[in-house]
Amino acid sequence: MKKIIEDVIAAEQAKENVEGKIKEVEKNDIGTRQKKRDHSLKVSGVDDEDLENVLKNLTTTIKVVGCGGAGTNTITRCFGEGINGAELISINTDAQHLLLAQAPYKILIGRHLTRGLGAGSLPQIGEEAAKESEQDIRDAITPSDMVFITCGLGGGTGTGCAPIAAQIARDAGALTV
Repeated sequence: MKKIIEDVIAAEQAKENVEGKIKEVEKNDIGTRQKKRDHSLKVSGVDDEDLENVLKNLTTTIKVVGCGGAGTNTITRCFGEGINGAELISINTDAQHLLLAQAPYKILIGRHLTRGLGAGSLPQIGEEAAKESEQDIRDAITPSDMVFITCGLGGGTGTGCAPIAAQIARDAGALTV
C-alpha cells in the first residue's frame, strides 16, 4: 500500500514539474514574440499613437454620380434619405428633369447638342453630350478618392454618359465603381 501511495505522489510531482516547465516555456515564448513585435515596431518607426494621428488627419473624398434620368432619380433618393459622407452629383441632358431633381450639384450636359431636351433614348447622343461637357464633368468629379457611377441602361444619357464619367474618374486616379 505504501508503494502505491509513493508511486501516486511521484507521478503527481512529475506532472507538476512538467506543467511548470510548460508554463515557463510558454512565458518565454510570449516574451520572445513580444520582443520581436516591439523590435519590428521600433525598426519601422510606427507605433499605435502614430497610426492614430495619421487616421485623425485622413480624409477620403467620395462622390456618387447619377447619369441620365435613372441616375438622377437615384441621386434624388440618396439626397432624400440624407446620405452623409459622399458628395451627390446629377448629370443629365434633360433640363426639366434636372430642375426637378433634388441634388446638391447638377450638370446639364450637351447644352448645344440637345438644347436641354434630352438624348431621345439614343446612347450616341448621351455620349456626345458627355464629350461636349467633359470639362464640367471633370470639374465636378475631381478631386476624389472614390467615385460611384449610377445609371439606368437602355436610355440615351445614362448609357452614353456613364462610361465617359467613369473614364474621367479613373483618369483622375479615383477608385471607380
